[in-house]
This record gives sequence, structure tokens and C-alpha cells, in this order.
Amino acid sequence: MATVELTTENFNEVVGAPGTVLVDFWASWCGPCRNFAPVFEKAAETHDDIVFGKVDTEAQVELAQAFNISSIPTLMAVRDGVVLYAQPGALPSAALEELIGKVRAVDMDEVREAIAKEQAGQDEEA
Repeated sequence: MATVELTTENFNEVVGAPGTVLVDFWASWCGPCRNFAPVFEKAAETHDDIVFGKVDTEAQVELAQAFNISSIPTLMAVRDGVVLYAQPGALPSAALEELIGKVRAVDMDEVREAIAKEQAGQDEEA
């Protein structure tokens, strides 16, 4: 599957949908971003069950600011609307494949339960 350009108009719809989304925050002037692009594209072709989205931080400043992107490339992994991973740095192909495997292995019922407990605790403090 080809990568999807993510913008302020489609970001919530794409990233909030059920399933896994990998988001690459990048810019055209960024050397490491250009080096990571083929790795990201290859993974997109290999894993057709995952949405691979790209955010051009120069064109989508609002999105970059919303996620406090201060270093690019930054890779974010989202599953069922929950951010599971967000780290700056270009990953080599093997590390990206390992990350994809780990994201797939996450028990989302446990994650949702942990989020609910955390939110319940915050509600009690308020």
C-alpha cells in the first residue's frame, strides 16, 4: 500500500480509525528523513494491513506542534487511536520491522483498561 499524506484535514480520521497507523514526521530539507523515506516506503509495500502516513512538518506546522515534534524524523505508532510509540530518529529496516511486530503484539484490551484506570484516578483527584 502506498503511503498516505496526512494533513490537519484528514489526520484525526486516519489515525483515529481502528487498526494500526505508522506516522513519519519529516521535512524535505532533512537528510535523515530522506534516508528513512525508502525504508518507510518499503515497509508500506510489505505490510498492507497497516496505514503508513507521512506528515510534512513544513506544510503541516499545526500537526507538528500538536505532537511537540522538535526533532525529525519522528516515527509514531498508533493502534486503535492510541499512541503506543513516538520517538525521533531514522530506524533501519530491521528495527522498523521489530517495532511493527511489537505494535502488533500489544494487547489493546490491557491498554484500554490501563487508560481507563488512569483516567478514573485523575477524575478522583479533580
